[in-house]
Amino acid sequence: MNDEFQLLNPDFLEQARALRIVARRVAPAGRWAEHRSRDRGQGIEFRDYRPYSPGDDLRSVDWNIYRRLGRVVVRLFEEMEDLPIYIMPDLSYSMWKEAHPRAVVAMQVAIGLSAIGLDQHDRVGVFPFGDELDTSVRPTSGRGRLTLLADALTRIGMVAQRRRSGTDLAASVARLRGLGLREGLVVVISDFFDPQGARKILSELKRSRHRPLLVAISRPEDREPTLRGDVRVRDCETGAVQDVSINESVLMKYRKAYDEHFDLLRSFVRQRQGGWLQIDSEQNVMEQLATLFDGGRFVA
Repeated sequence: MNDEFQLLNPDFLEQARALRIVARRVAPAGRWAEHRSRDRGQGIEFRDYRPYSPGDDLRSVDWNIYRRLGRVVVRLFEEMEDLPIYIMPDLSYSMWKEAHPRAVVAMQVAIGLSAIGLDQHDRVGVFPFGDELDTSVRPTSGRGRLTLLADALTRIGMVAQRRRSGTDLAASVARLRGLGLREGLVVVISDFFDPQGARKILSELKRSRHRPLLVAISRPEDREPTLRGDVRVRDCETGAVQDVSINESVLMKYRKAYDEHFDLLRSFVRQRQGGWLQIDSEQNVMEQLATLFDGGRFVA
């Protein structure tokens, strides 16, 4: 394993495991865990009654009510199940092009969230992407699986660093949707600089039944570039070259476009009752990740 990625830093993981992801409700047909299911069954916490139907387990009938009121009803209990967590770190080539690579931060966030999920018995899948989605690391559970996830993600990251992949977040979200995974929380960790723009990304996210958590990896210079004058810029993924004269008027238009791009993403998250976090790639990752958890809990 490449120590440069530092995905299993003990202090980092200890802080991560103090946090909790709490689901409002999870889809039925999962495994026992810590979240309340939308289903009603033979759990431990009483929730309601309903009329008896042929085929119901007679052990669930409330015979006291039958004796008192002559009505045959069954007791419903809260089922406690797991929350599937699907984590999509962006490992496209542009995420590697800085002294503090955003791809490494994305992988650290992915492992931090994986540690939280596995620690509370949730199933966690990690699906790195660039111009396509890597589906080799399928959802798994168990606290002992974190090392396997970190090793697999490191191997994929080392390949991605050499491969010079482009970015196609929309296609990757569509590919995840096509896997037919049980409804859960999808975490996209990216700089969200996709050449297709925010609207194309959102068109695919809106089709997903998963609740979204978007983690934007950024730097202050993203919105406030220091470039001035006549410059030639090159797209590190496509190689396309553009000559630009940068003055204050151009910068104002750029900032406006930048703000509109991220406002669209944040607005979508609010509408879907999801989560949004912006992380500075040059600052302490765990301190920033912890701000997502109000009182140690993130409600998904």
